[in-house]
Amino acid sequence: MQGHKALRKGRFSQEYNIYHVTVVTCQRQHIFSSFGTASTLAKILNSPSVLKTSSISAWVIMPDHWHAIVQVGRYDSLSKVVGRIKAISTRVIHNERLWEGDIWSKAFHDRALRSESELLPLARYIVANPIRAGLAQKAGNYPFWNAVWV
Repeated sequence: MQGHKALRKGRFSQEYNIYHVTVVTCQRQHIFSSFGTASTLAKILNSPSVLKTSSISAWVIMPDHWHAIVQVGRYDSLSKVVGRIKAISTRVIHNERLWEGDIWSKAFHDRALRSESELLPLARYIVANPIRAGLAQKAGNYPFWNAVWV
């Protein structure tokens, strides 16, 4: 991915701040079109042992990327949270022989939310992603999303 070093350069996340995160698969491959790989990632995104002191309030898994609203916890950083999710999902998916080869692009995109008023509209945007992509007619028909408000 061209420019990924620039994405990481100067990246700073603060404890308790909330971020919109987008993580893309390697070469935009549709790795998560498979029920097995997508359900494995879903379990990891919901796992307190992976998130540690951080939390995810909404997420969606698309065939070639995932979005999440992440609140960075105490003694944690956004890079560490995303790194744990990528490392653990790669290990589990490879161990279960659900995919061979690279899974994730090296970088990820993030944007800090400036106010709580951004949370609900962003969660709606995230959950509606499969509808906009033509993968489902309504959110309830798509299995790979979650939001604390529902």
